[in-house]
Order: sequence, then C-alpha cells, then structure tokens
Amino acid sequence: MTAPRVIMVAAPRSGGGKTTVTLALLAAFQRRGLRVGAVKTGPDYIDPAFHAAITNRPPLNLDSWCMPADLLAGIMDAAAKDVDVVVVESAMGLFDGLMAPEGARGAPSDIAALFGIPVLLVLDVSGQGQSVGPIALGFARWSDAVQVHGVVLNRVASERHERLACSAVAMADLPVCGALMRQKGEVLPERHLGLVQAREHGNLAGWLSDLADKAERELDLDAILEAAAPLAERKVDPVSMSKACIPPPGQRIAVADDAAFSFLYGHLSLFWRQEGAELVPFSPLANQTPDASCDACWLPGGYPELYAGQIAQAEHFKKGLQDFALKYPVHGECGGYMVLGRALEDAQGQTHSMAGLLGHVTSFARRKLHLGYREATLLADNVLGCAGTRLRGHEFHYATVTETGSDAPLADLAAGDGVALGVCGGQRGLVSGSFFHVLARCSNQNILNSSSL
Repeated sequence: MTAPRVIMVAAPRSGGGKTTVTLALLAAFQRRGLRVGAVKTGPDYIDPAFHAAITNRPPLNLDSWCMPADLLAGIMDAAAKDVDVVVVESAMGLFDGLMAPEGARGAPSDIAALFGIPVLLVLDVSGQGQSVGPIALGFARWSDAVQVHGVVLNRVASERHERLACSAVAMADLPVCGALMRQKGEVLPERHLGLVQAREHGNLAGWLSDLADKAERELDLDAILEAAAPLAERKVDPVSMSKACIPPPGQRIAVADDAAFSFLYGHLSLFWRQEGAELVPFSPLANQTPDASCDACWLPGGYPELYAGQIAQAEHFKKGLQDFALKYPVHGECGGYMVLGRALEDAQGQTHSMAGLLGHVTSFARRKLHLGYREATLLADNVLGCAGTRLRGHEFHYATVTETGSDAPLADLAAGDGVALGVCGGQRGLVSGSFFHVLARCSNQNILNSSSL
C-alpha cells in the first residue's frame, strides 16, 4: 500500500492566506480524484470545520504543547487513514509559539519537524516586491529541522508584480509553486472568534468550487504534490496515548450541536467513539433536551452570546437539562459554561436567564479578550478526571464573569508560560464547567522526543 503524502501550508503570520490556500488545495486535489485529509496545528475549531466540509472526515488538530508525542502520532494516523494526501494547515506564523521547551512550544514548526513534513510557504506580497526574497530565504534557513520546499505568492496585483516577486524568490533558491492573483469576489465573513462557521454558509459548495478553479489556474498542483512527502510509519504506544486522551464522560453522551454549540474538538469525539461511546446530538436552539437514554451531557463552546434570547426562551431545553443533571453529569466548556450559569448579558446589555445549574453570571457587553494556552489542575473528581489531574488546552473568549456565584471552583489555572491565573470555573453536584477548552491530559513532562515515534 502506498503511504499517504503530506504537506504543510504555512506563512510568516496570521492573515497571510493559509486557510484560502489550504481549502483551494483540498478542493482541487479532490476534484482530481485524490482522497484528501486535513489537520490544523494549534487550538482552532473553525478552520478544521471548513476542512471537514471538503474531506467528509473528522476535523482534527495537532498541538505540540498540549499533546504528548503518542497522542500526536495517533491523531496524525487518523488524519492519514485511507487518504492519498494530507494537507496540514499551520496556525499563526510557522515558528510562532511559546518560548520553551524546544519541540513542544505549540509552534507549527514543531509539527513539521516531528513528522518530517515539507512546508509550502504562503507569502502575502501585497505592498512589496523584491523584499519577498529575503523573507523566503530567512524562513528557509531558520531551522535545519524544518524544510521549506516551495512558495506560493498570495494577493499578487499584476503580471509585473508576479515577475518581480518570482525573481526575488528564485534568488533564495526556492521554487514558486503558484501566484494567487488579487481579485474581487466573495470572501469568507468573520466575527469575533474568527471566520463565520462553515455550517452557516449558504453557498459554501459554490465558493469551494470557485477556489478549486482558482487553484487549477494559478497554482502548480503537480509541483505541490511532488513536494509532499510520504508519511513515515510510526509506532504508537496505545497505553501512552490512552493516558493522554480525555476519557469519554459517559457511554451515551448527549452533545449540544447547533450554531450556538459547535466547538467540540474532533479528536475527542473520534477517540470517544473508538472507546465504544456513542454521541447523541441535540439542539438547544431547537428547544431540544438531552436524550433520556444518555448518561452524560456535554455542552461545547460556540456562540451562545449571539443567541442568548433564543436560549432564554427555550424553556423545554432548560428544564430538561436541569432534570438530566439530577442523575447524570453535565459539563460545559466556554459557551456551554455560560449557558450553565444563572444569566448571560448580551452585547446590547440585555440580561437573559440561562439554565441556572451553576451560580455565575457572564457578560458579552463587558468584553475583554482572554486568549492563550492553559494548564488546569482539577480540584475535585468530575467527568474530566480525578482531583489532581492536569489538563492542557486553551482559552479564547471575550465574555467576562460579572458574578462568580458560590459554587466550588473547578480547577487551578496557569498560563502556558507557567504564570498562575488562580481558580477557574465552577462545580456543583454533577454539574461542572469553565471557559477552559480541554485538548489532552498531560504527564509530568510534556516534552516531545521525535526519536520515540
């Protein structure tokens, strides 16, 4: 059996066009009859959902700070199973991450080095000409462990602009694998947490088809496929991988799933199913309740602040959730945590009654960005693990807690650099939640060793 090929789409910074190029490649390769897989580096729900819209596979993430080596290898295996080519979309800039430890900084370059993935560097050339050459050269030479195999020029203004940039990249001894011309047309709309979700687009299929057309015209797809490297076989220690995974919270898990609740990491649901759990979706926005046959409920993050009035009026949902929590565990992450509270203030300053299973009040009107890696140490036993369990993940939200309530805190929280942030979340009976999004359990030393793969 031929090993699947893999390539990483990266850039010097966020906003340079990585998602556009990734989706264009996936759509164009699939049109050619190739079986495509995708994965995103770093914590992100939204971009992987766009990947999944093309691949019809679970949205997956790889993060070198949150995940130990065997979990990374298991997720990469899942991304590469039964496909011809895997496109890895980088987060942020290629080398952006925490300061230390090397190889486990959360940087996309960690993933490229660990798996030997060649990098296709996307360079936004708007506002510059030959200066793109030194940028390409610097990225190509920065690390011996990361190999830049080609460049895609993005937002090119004219044929002359393309010639100038191509000549400069040639001086860096790198091939140009395409030039995406700047053009008017439909762009993916954004909101406060990034792109508007894939499920909310009425013409996503048409937009992706247009991207495939653009890729056929303006990218050297043959050269990019040639640059993709066969994914080497790796040994995965199932015991080590199991220790890093978040255990399924129940045998039949009711999962809130609609436009307000959609931020469930794909590797969690994938591995829960592999352990024999069944996920049963329900929609709070449709006033549905957790299925009575379930023995746990998970409220993912999402955008409840945009639907606060509708959730407040969903009395059947709220009463059903309250009844469910009398017998079975209920956990909420970020947006789900907001809905578990007593009330939510929307952007217009109007306060809406929530489920009241925890005593806090949150506000989207009093906005403050909370963003970064987090390590959480559980203070009591709950669905995430036993007291003392250390979890790694992140926060990304603008909401604030305006009333803390009197519930016991869920965990002690620290930033990715080790700075203590105090306690977070709340726990009352079988109900728990916080703004913290969990990706994995961590050992005493989450430092990667590529020789172990």
